[in-house]
Amino acid sequence: MLISLISILKRFTKVMKAGWGDSEFRGLSIVLGSWVGLGTVIYSVREGWNIIDSLYFSVMTLTTIGYGDFAPTTSWMRLYTVIYAVRGIGLFVAFNARLARFAFESRKQDDEASPSDGTQPI
Repeated sequence: MLISLISILKRFTKVMKAGWGDSEFRGLSIVLGSWVGLGTVIYSVREGWNIIDSLYFSVMTLTTIGYGDFAPTTSWMRLYTVIYAVRGIGLFVAFNARLARFAFESRKQDDEASPSDGTQPI
């Protein structure tokens, strides 16, 4: 299991490096990271949550997982969360679409570079 995780992390790192060369991917990464950071700071300050809990809530909101273990306590923060989610989910989807494109291209290049006798490279 650990070998599979290492393999996945290596491929993810390779895809992120390939994506970072693309200005749109780089821009989406920066904007999404900033959006998550902004949400983290606002939830930490306004709700009194620690940074880890605020980051957790921000990511759970943007990924639409929303376990429900944290929730804004005031009407203003609920309104902020609606705006935060609507804007952020679109950013998250756009980022993942670009990431998937680079993953597909990376896999295609790996397949084209593999030996033609059907064996897998080590």
